[in-house]
Amino acid sequence: MSNPLVSVVVSTYNHQKYIADCLEGILMQQTTFPFEIILGEDESNDGTREICMIYAEKHPNKIKLFLRSRKDVIYIGGNPTGRYNFLENLKASTGKYIALCEGDDYWTDPLKLQKQVDFMEANFEYGICFHEAAISWSEQKEAHKIQLNSQFFWNRMSVSKDIYDISDVLNGPFMATASVLYRNPYIENYPNWFSKAASGDITLYAIIIGDKKIKFINEVMCVYRRHSGGITRFNKGNDIILNRLQILKHINEYYDSKYIHNIRSSVSDYLGAVKSLNFQEYMLLLRVYITSTIVEKKYIVSFFKIGLKKIL
Repeated sequence: MSNPLVSVVVSTYNHQKYIADCLEGILMQQTTFPFEIILGEDESNDGTREICMIYAEKHPNKIKLFLRSRKDVIYIGGNPTGRYNFLENLKASTGKYIALCEGDDYWTDPLKLQKQVDFMEANFEYGICFHEAAISWSEQKEAHKIQLNSQFFWNRMSVSKDIYDISDVLNGPFMATASVLYRNPYIENYPNWFSKAASGDITLYAIIIGDKKIKFINEVMCVYRRHSGGITRFNKGNDIILNRLQILKHINEYYDSKYIHNIRSSVSDYLGAVKSLNFQEYMLLLRVYITSTIVEKKYIVSFFKIGLKKIL
């Protein structure tokens, strides 16, 4: 395999029904440059591993297959995750750019990689390029139907805005994983807290983007599947807010408070979104606030008053 310009990272576990679509969507890419597929299989029990092995044997010059073990699985919030598999895939990526595609998603445009790389090569001030994605509800009666109405698109931010930055990343996910391509930072050892961060996408993008910009291409070039086995089923409601506050705290420390104003803005937004905290959740959140510089003192006082009303 010649030196790849792009490493396509695919993490898969129990995706027997989907992994072939994922790999075919990548293999169909028409590019003027070489690319590699970093395929990490997390010891599935449904036949996914066998399918991956068949594809790797058929495409030895394109696919690098890594067979992971369940003994290495990282648990987050008591749930098994693919974080170890994903991190190891990133470390194995040698391309100048990294493109992401989970094993249950797939690409639909054979020129997707070429379009994104062409843009990034011509615009060094950008660190990430992403595009619109359609959503497929895999377990409804109309299985695999792709909704193309804008209300069903992944992107929930203004489609009139085509440039984003770290402030947008800190405010929550807005890029479908399968749509993302970014400059490989060649990080040998990611921060230890990244392995336990509840939201891997927000954390990863915050770490790699820095002062660079993010480009949005308003074209549907991939499909994001939603199904009961998806990782997004774990975090709901206040759990998401509590987890993201912890992430913001780590990101602030990672950048040595360089983006403290952006982070504090996000924190105040998250505080305003908190609903119906029980006492245990409130105490956890208060502890995060009091021990962190990511919150201005006036917000701590305000939140403490809210908590007193709940307790009394």
